[in-house]
Amino acid sequence: MIQFLFPPGIPPPKRILDLALAVPGLLVLSPVMALVAVWIWLAAGRPVFFSQKRPGFHGRLFPVYKFRTMTGETDGAGRLLPDEARLHAWGRFLRATSLDELPELANVVLGQMSLVGPRPLLAVYLDRYSSEQARRHEVAPGITGWAQVNGRNALSWEEKFALDVWYVDHWSIWLDLRILLLTLFKVVRREGISQPGQATAEEFLGSGGEALRDPGVDADRKIPIQ
Repeated sequence: MIQFLFPPGIPPPKRILDLALAVPGLLVLSPVMALVAVWIWLAAGRPVFFSQKRPGFHGRLFPVYKFRTMTGETDGAGRLLPDEARLHAWGRFLRATSLDELPELANVVLGQMSLVGPRPLLAVYLDRYSSEQARRHEVAPGITGWAQVNGRNALSWEEKFALDVWYVDHWSIWLDLRILLLTLFKVVRREGISQPGQATAEEFLGSGGEALRDPGVDADRKIPIQ
């Protein structure tokens, strides 16, 4: 019970904020989630939900829950078609509005994720991070994060990981609140949904490069973060 209330990787004030927002959020948004589920079922059939093991705190795997946004279409050889061919209009809309992320509120309530933190990425990336990039797993992953409000998928992987590590080193409850407010703004404007030339985010193959800009600088106003 104690581990559920205060899971590792989530400081108590952060966990209280998560539960205070995620539990009512699930209740209030349940009609919206039901409509999205029916829409996906009518547009693409089952399954409605997408679940995949992702690394959490200290790289421990857990199942991330999302609404499915791509079809399972294959070519003549049975291989999945490229993302851009399987991401139809309904999936693009769900991603653009971030409605596909709503089931992750259940991950937050379960203590596997926080509302704010580095995004949980593919497990195969674990062996591709540099030692500095791997520090993103020193905190629990989040539905949104510092990288998401500073460019999201429009950033390079090196930029995103530098922003993730900056968040690890500078976390505060006030920073989380700021990120949550900025996230609402970004969702409304639908910014950084995909990388240029990509339907989603390109695969991370490993890199020793440095971030292209200072992760402690606000991307919108170009001023140092206080």
